[in-house]
Amino acid sequence: MTQATYDYSKLDQPEVLQILFHPRREADAGSLPDNAVDNSIIVAEGVRVHARFHLTGQEKPNILFFHGNGEIVSDYDDIGPFYTKYGMNFLAVDYRGYGKSTGSPTVTTMLQDTHRVLDAVKMWLSTAEHTGPLILMGRSLGAAAALELAAGHADAVAGLVIESGFATTLPLLINLGVDVARLGITEEDGFRNVRKISSFTKPTLIIHGQYDEIIPVNAAAILQAQSPARAKEFQVVPGASHNTIIASAGELYFSVIKQFCNKISGIRAQRRRRSN
Repeated sequence: MTQATYDYSKLDQPEVLQILFHPRREADAGSLPDNAVDNSIIVAEGVRVHARFHLTGQEKPNILFFHGNGEIVSDYDDIGPFYTKYGMNFLAVDYRGYGKSTGSPTVTTMLQDTHRVLDAVKMWLSTAEHTGPLILMGRSLGAAAALELAAGHADAVAGLVIESGFATTLPLLINLGVDVARLGITEEDGFRNVRKISSFTKPTLIIHGQYDEIIPVNAAAILQAQSPARAKEFQVVPGASHNTIIASAGELYFSVIKQFCNKISGIRAQRRRRSN
């Protein structure tokens, strides 16, 4: 698939970067969680990003996860085991400057790095003989990373999950306090999430909090409406804000994602039977 190249320089202005990214280093947390392995992925010369894979089985679905702008992969050390409990491998990846990663984040490098990350993850899965479907997932800012890959590498993945994701860029920046008019930023200078999801036809699951105060639920409705996927779901979590979806939904959150993975696996199995 031909990968579109966009200019994100307007988003790489310092006034925007200090709002979009909140990197922090990972404290020395000691030993890894059970059934987890760390990986270091080279994304540019002298630059590596940290990844932590929570593993449960070689034939299980693989969730490649991009987190929010104030999180690091070790924040998911208590959440990864729920994915494995429900039979999913959870592959969480940091951005430059986050956790154990080197470098400094910009919008341009974040989106460029996703392609290197995908290549490295596919190679790791192949070497480790993990045969389950690969599914992209992005939360909040991470939705932009997941959609970047969905638009450019649809043939390499089986599905897409967006949690607390945004559709258009200007409303998000304005809500975060960016003076877009002074900085000369238009919607065409943004992430193009709507354009990217409109090209992805594989199964898509969108999850959003009912009372999200940072990215209103109507943003998720726009993504849902613009998705051309025949198999798509839209789950609004009652009472949840931007950062309380898992707390509000409990284990139902993981059950919904697992059911989505099961449908993907079931479609694959059905197609194999028909071809015999």
